[in-house]
Amino acid sequence: MTPTWYVTFESRPRILRARRRSPRQTRTFATEDEAKIFARSKVEEGLIVSTGTINPHLPRRHIPSSQVHQWLSEGQEDSVESAPLPDNE
Repeated sequence: MTPTWYVTFESRPRILRARRRSPRQTRTFATEDEAKIFARSKVEEGLIVSTGTINPHLPRRHIPSSQVHQWLSEGQEDSVESAPLPDNE
């Protein structure tokens, strides 16, 4: 399956080297759900995360770090509302 989502996150410096390295890394995912799982783990580690779709995938989406928490909660309300209520018998 072709990747359609990316998650970019800050990487913690391991060892200071003479050569500068990019402080960010990017991973790609085939589905939005896979991207959310990975992004949630990085947010829980306290890292700054942004995400979005890879061109030419439509509709195009870019979720900046300031809106990642909102994006991660999308769909959770639906699954809570559609969950069956327990029987109290």
